[in-house]
Amino acid sequence: MIITSQRFTARVALVTGGSRGIGAAVVRRLAKEGAAVAFTYSASQASAEALVSSIQSEGGRALAIQADSRIAEDIEGAVTTTVAHFGALNILVNNAGILGLGSVDDFSVEAFDEMYAINVRAAYIAAKACSKVMNRGDRIITVGSVAGARTGFPGSSAYSMSKSALIGMVRGLALDFAPRGITVNNIQPGPTATDMNPADAPYLEHVVSLVPLGRLGTADEIAGMAAYLASDDASFVTGASLTVDGGYLA
Repeated sequence: MIITSQRFTARVALVTGGSRGIGAAVVRRLAKEGAAVAFTYSASQASAEALVSSIQSEGGRALAIQADSRIAEDIEGAVTTTVAHFGALNILVNNAGILGLGSVDDFSVEAFDEMYAINVRAAYIAAKACSKVMNRGDRIITVGSVAGARTGFPGSSAYSMSKSALIGMVRGLALDFAPRGITVNNIQPGPTATDMNPADAPYLEHVVSLVPLGRLGTADEIAGMAAYLASDDASFVTGASLTVDGGYLA
């Protein structure tokens, strides 16, 4: 990936769940375009440190923050730490999320509560924390899923619900933040090549068959949408849920 733009110079971003997969791709993309980027990770410290080193070796600025998205204080602390370290916070990317599958008969209430806490509640708490530090022209972005619009598979009701909730949340937050000139949007990736969809997964052939373009998306392609929504080019886009899915929802 060759990036020549420096459109995010003097901008500061926070990406939750940013040590791997789509989150890491977003961190790299924003850093390559000049942003100072903080990101949270829960357990993968080695991956987080490697990502920071990689960005710094290319002249970028990055900060890894250990935080548990289930804990409100950790999320709020990540916002506070980002501002303390870099002096501002202009772009929030709510990317942290987990995938849990199981029919309504056997998917436990505990698993349901954990997935809701990480996929939905944490995004709301982060946006609330950012409301105290963001200003006109700043951006809030969530990473949802096409599962929010098309459940697709038996056993994914709870996961689909959590991603559907983001659609409504973003619409409401967009109205709350609009008077301050802050946009709020949602990215809905389709099937994407990450560790959630490993190359040896038994269901992968079927999933690819549902994508009209005939392949999985890449984390860099999702990061490209995040960079667009974070940019001045998207200054009139708010409350939207935009798909990057190879035609999965077409």
